[in-house]
Amino acid sequence: METGGSLVQAIRKPTLTPKAIIHQKFGSKASYTVEEVEEPTQNGCPGLAILQKGPCLYRCSLELPDFTVVSGSFKKKKDAEQSAAQIALEKLGINLSSDNPTAEEAWRELIARVKYIFSNEFLSALHPLSSHFKAALRRVGDLNASVPASVIAICDGKLNNLCKIINPTVESHPLLVLSYIMRAAAGLPELVVSAEGQLSIWRKDPYPPNVIESSISQQSDVAESITTTAIYIPCSPEKAVEPVILNISSTGYYLDVIGQILGLSDANMVLISRTIGKASSETRLYFAAPKSYPLDMSSDLLNAKVVPFGGPLNAKASSLCGQDIYGDSILASIGYTWKGQDIFHEDVTLQSYYRMLISKIPSGVYKLSREAILAAELPLTFTTKTNWKGSFPREILSSFCRQYRLLEPVFCVSSIPLKASSELSRSNNKPEVSESAEQEREYANENESVDVDPKLAVLGSSFTCEVKIYAKGQDLILECAPDVLYKKQNDAVQSASLKVLSWLNAYLKDTYMSLEKEKQLANVFDIKFYRQIFFKEVVKCLSVCNCQHNETLGGKEPELNGVVENDASYINIEGTDSGLCPSNGSLLCVCYSVSLVTKGELQKELLESIEEFEFEMGTGAVIPCLEAVVSQMSVGQSACFYTELPPEDLVLAAAKDLANALAFLTSPCCLEYSIILLQVTEPPEDRMEQALFNPPLSKQRVEYAVQHIKEFCATSLVDFGCGSGSLLESLLEYPTSLETIAGVDISQKSLSRAAKVIEHMEEEQASLFGDIVLSSFRPRILIVSTPNYEYNVVLQKSNLTSHEDDPEEKIQSQSCKFRNHDHKFEWTREQFQHWASELAVRHKYRVEFSGVGGAVDLEPGFASQIAVFRRVFLPEDDDSLKDENSVCQYKVIWEWNRSRPPLTN
Repeated sequence: METGGSLVQAIRKPTLTPKAIIHQKFGSKASYTVEEVEEPTQNGCPGLAILQKGPCLYRCSLELPDFTVVSGSFKKKKDAEQSAAQIALEKLGINLSSDNPTAEEAWRELIARVKYIFSNEFLSALHPLSSHFKAALRRVGDLNASVPASVIAICDGKLNNLCKIINPTVESHPLLVLSYIMRAAAGLPELVVSAEGQLSIWRKDPYPPNVIESSISQQSDVAESITTTAIYIPCSPEKAVEPVILNISSTGYYLDVIGQILGLSDANMVLISRTIGKASSETRLYFAAPKSYPLDMSSDLLNAKVVPFGGPLNAKASSLCGQDIYGDSILASIGYTWKGQDIFHEDVTLQSYYRMLISKIPSGVYKLSREAILAAELPLTFTTKTNWKGSFPREILSSFCRQYRLLEPVFCVSSIPLKASSELSRSNNKPEVSESAEQEREYANENESVDVDPKLAVLGSSFTCEVKIYAKGQDLILECAPDVLYKKQNDAVQSASLKVLSWLNAYLKDTYMSLEKEKQLANVFDIKFYRQIFFKEVVKCLSVCNCQHNETLGGKEPELNGVVENDASYINIEGTDSGLCPSNGSLLCVCYSVSLVTKGELQKELLESIEEFEFEMGTGAVIPCLEAVVSQMSVGQSACFYTELPPEDLVLAAAKDLANALAFLTSPCCLEYSIILLQVTEPPEDRMEQALFNPPLSKQRVEYAVQHIKEFCATSLVDFGCGSGSLLESLLEYPTSLETIAGVDISQKSLSRAAKVIEHMEEEQASLFGDIVLSSFRPRILIVSTPNYEYNVVLQKSNLTSHEDDPEEKIQSQSCKFRNHDHKFEWTREQFQHWASELAVRHKYRVEFSGVGGAVDLEPGFASQIAVFRRVFLPEDDDSLKDENSVCQYKVIWEWNRSRPPLTN
């Protein structure tokens, strides 16, 4: 693809506000609480005891995972929130000053910051780094008061920001910060000391006893010892990842314990990675620096470069944090936080390690959000909020960006007036919108960070959304600009996000694909990406979760006891057929369990089970074999089937007992799925049609009517059973000769319901309807459209019977449901043609049959069958019209005239 473009070239982003920066770092973990504050004011009479009520002010409390701050009082709520965010950033050491210091000025500030860190004042401050200093005072011998430089680098945000100003490449190479810290310490010989070849610093003069006593007294009573579980990740791919126990005494320093496990005498040569996962996490990787760490002290300050490490790269560990990790490493969640002086710790299990691995790609994030690692898949399409389960696409995309330390995705929503969107859809041969007109439109400001012009967000508009993703350096990485139109702004945002996620999924699973395949994949998902920057920012940090299939088995395929995946003959379905079967678009609820099974089913290990698991049929929301099996079941039935093993990391991420699962994986085994279909919620008619037809049948029916209107140069039109008038509204978008349009319905209540067609009546009423229209209204042309019941087998994935069967037997054997819950009847082709033919003969009309969706010469015909009645003589020739008593009185409830606005009663 093209080389990258900068953010300034593509879009001029405004300076981020404090609240926006807090959102980038903490997301939903940041909680704002605004309260109203009433401040009294003097009334000009100092001696008067009664104070008058002052103006209404607001104060904001911002709660972050590690601390809480409170703003001052402001007249506006948003000012109070921004103030609280600003205070939090200052506490975190993040400077938002509009002044941009030069590299030389930043260097001087860096030296001053190191000087402050080793001051008496800082030792008593409430800061994670000060707790490390206090712990260092408990180290014995030559290590007493010695602070590892890596601790200073990871704990002090302000120091890190200064290093980024000095050298922006620090963002990609965090270990450069160590070089700058050691250089700064070398510039303070009167205050601090550092030994050659050592990555630690200590004060030249000890702290005064009163300062030490004061700082230690701030700490609460500490337990005699702390025990926590960490994960040992060997550099060699042949060695297994395994848990280790960290035993830390109250008088010791936890980094020394980690150093000893890594084969070091102490923590002074322990290097620490950036955080893994959310910004508030203390989960990090610890690894050993080489015996002689290349500080590159001789090079020019501003042109310092990363010196090759010299040791073996740990691919497994590097993939977790997105930076190079060398040699064996330890994954632990331990450290000091803003919450207090005590050490924070929590166990890191093997399962959590494997879950971190799979979360490196979007489908893994979705699987974890559903707690269905072995069954769920990132859906192919976003249909409705109601049917989507798990984290929404936009949330997953934001999480992906944060994990790879990219800027938050930028969403640009465009609103297109209804008429323009219709013309655009016709020119592109695509459906006008993704949802039916009856669905409720959401407010344009539903997502506050989405860029949309409120002037264009008018009723009847359609929406498109463009997504852009930028690196921290503000280089454009990729953009997605689908040309599909949506009735809802949120649907446009979610669908565009899903396209990006689907592309990322496919690309990250095969980063070595050919250039031709790469271009084809980008075209499918409307993606334009800048390969060089994308590889640098994302692919370099790619998770090793895309390991070879069944790595534990040495690449051998498991023996499946003769069971062939997706072969219906080996699927065991039990229970009585209830007749309630799923179809594309329906919402299913199942109970399932997945187990590892050895050859001959002698042993079984439960991996995953969910009592109620919902997913939408036909969207790829579950693994293909599961959907294939469920499509053959009815409510109440159970099934059992087998599949080959997925990648090992998925199995171990789902396993409840890692030791047992690993033991199973050393022998031939497969997965056994047991499932019960609990419930099926049928989709509305338009959703079923959208799954198969493009444009939707509703649009095809309108275009069929328009074709006949133009052919006969009709000037007036009546829609019988107009309901809410959606058909008539659609007709107005087309240039025709119509001058008057009227809508008629049997009940005024129907105006608040979805638009009707004939099948919403009772069958007897439908027969009466035809007689009344052709005898009383006597239109030149009458077009009647109704569902073809025989086509429901296609829409609902039922089994087709032979077209040579008896029609009555065919109807009984299909056991299909009506397309919509409020349909009173649906006719087969034979029934429809019989009704229409008799009606035409009775009223001296000629009738022709056609349809939309499907084909007349292919079974089971058209999805929507249409009868076109044409009058064969003039109405004045009919004596029956001269009888006033025979005229049926009716009430017009919707009418349009080209020269005046629509009239409704």
